[in-house]
Amino acid sequence: MDILTPEERSARMSRVRGRDTKPEMFVRRVAHCMGYRFRLHRRELPGVPDLVFPSRRKVIFVHGCFWHRHSDPDCRLARMPKSRLDFWVTKLENNRKRDEIHLTRLADLGWESLVIWECQIRDRETLQARIREFLK
Repeated sequence: MDILTPEERSARMSRVRGRDTKPEMFVRRVAHCMGYRFRLHRRELPGVPDLVFPSRRKVIFVHGCFWHRHSDPDCRLARMPKSRLDFWVTKLENNRKRDEIHLTRLADLGWESLVIWECQIRDRETLQARIREFLK
């Protein structure tokens, strides 16, 4: 049972952003401090990647563990809601399938992709190493 009224729930859900999220901003700051320059949210690419490196033909997606269904069993952020499972399972599974389609389409167009999960940004050094390895 939801403890919020439908109006309160609607107001809260309307504040969930699709871009410029805290994890995305953190990854952007890390990549910029490492000396990499990039474009943001190129709409002409499948999935509208968060960071685009046109000269390298590489993109980075920063995925929220809940919304994009992080499959790591140790990830506590990817938990399933306890109510309205019929709605949430369908919605979140469709998000995951759509992400797979976008990654496949990008690969078909000759772009390499890296997905950074929300739970993976806690260790800055590991994040820097992943970005450096991906972009070299």
